[in-house]
Amino acid sequence: MKLIFERSVPGRRTFQMPMSSFPRKELPKELARQTPPRLPEMSEVAISRHYTQLAKQAFGVNNGFYPLGSCTMKYNPRINEAVAALTGFTKIHPLQPQETVRGCHEVLDTARELLCEITGMDDMTFQPAAGAHGEFAGLLLIKKYHESRGDTKRTRVLVPDSAHGTNPASASMVGYTVTHIPSDSEGCVDLEALRSALDDTVAGLMLTNPNTVGIFDRNILEITRLVHDAGGLNYYDGANLNAIMGWVRPGDMGFDVIHLNLHKTFSTPHGGGGPGSGPVGCKNILKGFLPASYMGERIKKGEKPRSFGQVRSFYGNFLVVVRALTYILTLGKEGLPQASGMAVLNANYMMNKLKHAYPLAYDRICMHEFVLTLERIKKETGVSALDVAKCLLDHGIHPPTMYFPLVVNEALMVEPTETENRETLDAAVEAFLKIKRQIEENPQSLHECPVTTPISRPDEVNAARNPVVRYDFSQA
Repeated sequence: MKLIFERSVPGRRTFQMPMSSFPRKELPKELARQTPPRLPEMSEVAISRHYTQLAKQAFGVNNGFYPLGSCTMKYNPRINEAVAALTGFTKIHPLQPQETVRGCHEVLDTARELLCEITGMDDMTFQPAAGAHGEFAGLLLIKKYHESRGDTKRTRVLVPDSAHGTNPASASMVGYTVTHIPSDSEGCVDLEALRSALDDTVAGLMLTNPNTVGIFDRNILEITRLVHDAGGLNYYDGANLNAIMGWVRPGDMGFDVIHLNLHKTFSTPHGGGGPGSGPVGCKNILKGFLPASYMGERIKKGEKPRSFGQVRSFYGNFLVVVRALTYILTLGKEGLPQASGMAVLNANYMMNKLKHAYPLAYDRICMHEFVLTLERIKKETGVSALDVAKCLLDHGIHPPTMYFPLVVNEALMVEPTETENRETLDAAVEAFLKIKRQIEENPQSLHECPVTTPISRPDEVNAARNPVVRYDFSQA
């Protein structure tokens, strides 16, 4: 479809502003621009149709199945949006008198109390604006802890090879070096490799459980004990909390600090460039290092001398917390474990329906997601994980995560989430099986997919090397 600038017609308007009754004042010449802004000129009907066409080309969880592994692209209940739109929450300012926003303080206090209960932590800050931002803040807590004890030789962070890519990046940003710990044959942390990596230079371990291949590590208590015995701290990447919420708590597994992705676990909007929230919880040993202003308190300068300072202005993205709290209160104590249980049930249901057609990376009970490997299929037929992902678009399904985790060759990571019903899962399974039959009968055809979408398969190498990121007005 045409870009909005290509639809522009000189002189076209949506409406005409009435003449002002006030005297006209000209800007000083040095403040006035020399050329008019390049704005599209269109009628109101044309604008409406243009953005409606764009919306039809976008795919979201409201359009169809969205099994993007490790991202929990679940449905966002409308009640969350209704509560977050209340004027008592939207028409506030972080600098207005505290007595005028007591309801907002109660939201933060209640969210802190409930999220600490869910995770097994003692305190929490809502300042971080995203999951990776939370990782950064959590690692600052660990660094401050060791520095407060004069233990400055601890400069390494251990990261399993199946970890999220942001883990080593966050550790590096804090000033740590990263030591990768390999997986064992079951896709979990290799205990012997962990033991050999531990010494008095280790600041901590970054881990998510269940891990990125969707497996709950049976040795988790031993893993966290080993790190503690070596003087390190355990950091829980909360990306996969959706699988265990209400059943087991990271704090009870031996973790000292955690970040949460409210969009992944607690149904706040995900992606699209909007505000996120990556709260960080911690045990009492780290509480004193939390940001200097949090939870609606206005901390005076010098009142928290051990704090690592601010990682964001004020108290974080408040309306995202409102949405998450609404979700928690709506589900309640009984509903939260039911939601995570359904996520695990749905993943195992799909996995067992597909494992006879597509090899599993690890053939064992999974948690909220599972990983297929097309390594053998590619060797035999030339059809890659990318080809299958593109073909799924022709079936009205958003592709799962491709080529991740890196420890699995030709990986497709599938996460159905708890919000999908059995009919949707069966339809998705049938699409995967149809594609498998297509691979057996005409593998070459998959290299052309997708064929029903507005844009067919692009030249991805050329797009990566020569991206067009702005409109060329000289060609207009």
